[in-house]
This record gives sequence, C-alpha cells and structure tokens, in this order.
Amino acid sequence: MAFTPKPTKKKVEAGYKTLYIKDELARKIENLAKEHDTSFNNIVISILEDFFTNH
Repeated sequence: MAFTPKPTKKKVEAGYKTLYIKDELARKIENLAKEHDTSFNNIVISILEDFFTNH
C-alpha cells in the first residue's frame, strides 16, 4: 500500500507539541514531504493518524 499524506486544506483545531527526533529520521521525513509537495508536519501527522487508525 502506497503512503498518502492527508489533505491540508481542511484545518482542524490542534495543539502544539515539540518532538526531538534523530537527524537521519528528520531527513527522511523532509524528503518524503518534498516528494508529496507537503509539509514536514503533515507527513508526521499522516503517519501517526494512519498508525492509530489501523492498529
């Protein structure tokens, strides 16, 4: 199954959190965001929502 980031047009109320992640992982997320023409934040949120939806 191919990864698909969530759409960013419909904003919902959200909170602010800070994450500390390894530089290598951050680069991978940044590259994925570039591939999908979206933000770093949207990739992280999409991955987390997919995980919690499917587990």
